[in-house]
This record gives sequence, C-alpha cells and structure tokens, in this order.
Amino acid sequence: MAADSLKYEPWAPPSGADVRMVQVGPYWDAVRAPEALGERVLALLGGATGAVIADYNLMYWLIRPGAAQHWPRIRQVQTLGTGRLQTSYLGVPPIDRTSGPYVHWRVPLGPGRCLTDANRLREALVRAVVAELGISTGEEGR
Repeated sequence: MAADSLKYEPWAPPSGADVRMVQVGPYWDAVRAPEALGERVLALLGGATGAVIADYNLMYWLIRPGAAQHWPRIRQVQTLGTGRLQTSYLGVPPIDRTSGPYVHWRVPLGPGRCLTDANRLREALVRAVVAELGISTGEEGR
C-alpha cells in the first residue's frame, strides 16, 4: 500500500468516457518515465506503488505535491508540478479505463492506492535506470 494518501474530494477522476486534463500541482505532482523504465520501477515497488497513468509509451506516478521538487536529475525521468516554472497538465482517464494504448490506468486508482511514496519511487527509479542503461548511477548533478 502506498505510504501517502489522498482524499477523493475535491479531486476525483472523470466519470464517463472522456479523459480530463488536470493541472499538476494542486492535488498531486507527477513523475514521468518511459514505459520500459516504468515497468522495471513497478516490479521494484510491487505493492508499494500508488496509482499509475499510462499514455502510449509513458508512465506517470502521482505523488504528494512538492515531494520531488528538489530531486537531483534522474536520466529519462521528468518531474511535473510544484516548483516548476511551467504549468503542466496531465490527461486523467476515467476510473474504469484500465487498458490502452490510449490514456489509461496502468495501476488503477483505488481506496488506499493513490499517491506513491516519493522517496521509494526515487529509489526505484534510480535502481531501474542503472539496470536499464547499464550505468553506475542514474542521478546527475550530485
């Protein structure tokens, strides 16, 4: 179970069949990684992952606002939301859309499973980058 939790109000995934563009930051920040890296991260996190949105070959983890604001850069990973100069939006699928290739929940949102613990996610991302890219570290600027 994810360490962070989130109330479903005032934010909730869209009802109906349409994807809704939601501003990243007010309710959660997002961490984006390519699908191959993301699959490794999911395996490393296991049941500790929160909800994950997939869009073609990208995955997005939802994390507590501001939790990744001061992360060192990790290759192939982008943080979106709090503390960034640009406002970002993320397409959020209806709760029952769990297959793609279009925007869908790779790991569905549910009671007790929304936000991923940012520290665990960062650790899994670094380990996945090392395994995927065969480099000594995934972090830059340390």
